[in-house]
Amino acid sequence: MNAPEHQMAGIQVDVPVRQADLGRDGSASTIGMARWLEDARIRLRLRRFERLVGEGRFGPFQILLVGQRVSRLAPAGPAGTRVQVHTGVRRVGRSSFTFGQEVMVGDKRVGGGDATVVLADRSGPLQLPDELIADLDEMRLPETEAAARSAAPRVPPERLHRAHYSYWTPLRSRIGDVDSNQHVNFIALATWYDEAVAAFTLDSVGTAVGGSVPDLPPWSYQIHYLGEVTYPGSYEVALTVRSLDTGSVHYELGVFRGSTCLGVADAIGPRGDGAHGQ
Repeated sequence: MNAPEHQMAGIQVDVPVRQADLGRDGSASTIGMARWLEDARIRLRLRRFERLVGEGRFGPFQILLVGQRVSRLAPAGPAGTRVQVHTGVRRVGRSSFTFGQEVMVGDKRVGGGDATVVLADRSGPLQLPDELIADLDEMRLPETEAAARSAAPRVPPERLHRAHYSYWTPLRSRIGDVDSNQHVNFIALATWYDEAVAAFTLDSVGTAVGGSVPDLPPWSYQIHYLGEVTYPGSYEVALTVRSLDTGSVHYELGVFRGSTCLGVADAIGPRGDGAHGQ
């Protein structure tokens, strides 16, 4: 993991590193960084759009995250450290828009990601109102080649089928994971992928019950949310190893309820000695 020494333009929000953000190595986990990105997005002000909604001229609607990417590029911590999250807008479409974000500690980039958002009602995605587009345009990031490549790729059809995967972890949704949209929060779903990778790694190494669990969580995720995960419910997280190289493992994962795929993720994490049985 390399951490380039540059800082993108965008609106800066300072976020404290919390104890719950730390992984077992004492620095912020990838999931912890995903929380910082969410925190910064929530704190953005969209004044024209907020006024439109406040006047009752748009709605009812839900704000839905349909995809996100998060990468842990370097250690950050301990608890109490303040990091700077820079947020801007990479793309605005007819019914969706994409934030680009970077996490800095001083002049060092330690993480980053993006998030694609839609506004929707019960009939599906809504066209973005002009007031929201104007707010988003004020946060536009400079166009770069990397930004042009940042649009999330389409999910390959084989990823939606159980036969594509070789390993399964059963999970039940928890009431504490349900958000204001009445479905399991996207951060909670990201922890499910972490859980599946940990279970797979444990089985690959063959650690005895009560033994030490290898600390090999992914350092990057690209996640697509395809359907609602609700409470109560019994689910399975599917996993297959797409490829291995000297120091890393590339995973393909999916969340299933029966034969229905509700989300997929690509993850990259450390390989570890003796792990993955390959």
